[in-house]
Amino acid sequence: MKTYSAKKTDVERKWYLIDAGGKILGRLASEVAKILRGKHKPIFTPHVDTGDFVIIINANKVVLTGNKWKNKEYYHHTGYPGGIKSITAKKLLEKRPEALLEHAIKGMLPKNKLGRAMFKKVKVYASEEHPHDAQMPEVYNIKGNSR
Repeated sequence: MKTYSAKKTDVERKWYLIDAGGKILGRLASEVAKILRGKHKPIFTPHVDTGDFVIIINANKVVLTGNKWKNKEYYHHTGYPGGIKSITAKKLLEKRPEALLEHAIKGMLPKNKLGRAMFKKVKVYASEEHPHDAQMPEVYNIKGNSR
């Protein structure tokens, strides 16, 4: 029996629409990362981008459990000495709600060129409106992770 290895030309990409309203952040991000990598397809090949496009709406209604809203912090560095900055999850949600999901999803993808290419296929929007109606996205239901 031969092992099948997908090629770039073999991949057919679909568009999926996911509503993040009431979904737990980490569980939603892991499902999205799985779709972006292509692990839900029988032709999955680790070194080829076999994943699909994902549109996430209602990013401002995502849920964190426990005390993570005030205890979870996101760090970045300005590039200057002593320039480390932090922001809590609650403030980040108020400032840029898409950033919460983007950060979680990006952390679950490979840390290389392939991972960066996969991350370009996710589109996150804070509200219900999105400009991708022409792609005719399928609604993707994530079971059992709402609060």
